[in-house]
Amino acid sequence: MRDVTKDNITDVFMSYMGEDMNPRLREVLSSLVKHLHAFARETNLTHEEWNTGIAFLEKAGEISDAERHEFVLLSDVLGLSSLVDMLHNRPEGTSSSVLGPFHITGSPDLAVGADMRKDFDDTVLLVEGIVKDPDGNPIPGATLDIWQTAPNGLYSSQDPDQDTYSFHGLQKVGDDGRYAFTSVRPVEYTVPSDGPVGDILRACGRHPWRPSHLHFIAEAEGFRPLVTEVFPEDDKYLDNDTVFGVRKDLVMTYVPMPAGSFPEEGYELSGKVPGDYLKVNFDLTLVPKD
Repeated sequence: MRDVTKDNITDVFMSYMGEDMNPRLREVLSSLVKHLHAFARETNLTHEEWNTGIAFLEKAGEISDAERHEFVLLSDVLGLSSLVDMLHNRPEGTSSSVLGPFHITGSPDLAVGADMRKDFDDTVLLVEGIVKDPDGNPIPGATLDIWQTAPNGLYSSQDPDQDTYSFHGLQKVGDDGRYAFTSVRPVEYTVPSDGPVGDILRACGRHPWRPSHLHFIAEAEGFRPLVTEVFPEDDKYLDNDTVFGVRKDLVMTYVPMPAGSFPEEGYELSGKVPGDYLKVNFDLTLVPKD
């Protein structure tokens, strides 16, 4: 095509794609380019602005490594990660939420009732619930990948003073579908703001804070995997999560429990919690695969 213009360049791009192209790739790429071209026309994008955008992407690539995923963070703060989650969420199951940039693989086994608090001297949090199907039946043998921040607001991958798998565990539920563990209450924290994504937040007058939460990846044979987070109802950032991860059904309550009421058996800390503690009960509902 010799006569490419601002009005026909989108159609010309479409005509350049081969006939044997993967149909889904054609659909997605065609839509992406149509929207990109329409965006440039609508905003009358300048060379300076285009160069700024390219420089932003280059910086995001430079700062990313095996533990820092700046493009995932960008997707999160723009709401794209949450939108993709919501587009494919099944209403009969627990809502999905963002994975976040701090998940690590290979977490150690965490027996039902085991403790993730270890040597951190904070109020004990007892977490339990049932992994079940949409009819309320427990799912025996389901596995939960669990992780959270330490009391200092950092994930282990951010904090050289923590063990690699601090506040991480992989738990297989029993025949009753029950999961249970002890930990400490997670705290609010900021997403990394020392890179190009932080520049965007500041330019938009936005804060980098997330409400405190517990992360779960729940999996079971014959069911769709669930990636989600659970948030306390009293968190001050619940209605202004910078990565748009909160869903109504993912809000729970930490219930204050009196001294002397900690279960006498079934937990690694049984007989070792003389004072007050917190408790939360949250069930996870998995949806069968199509």
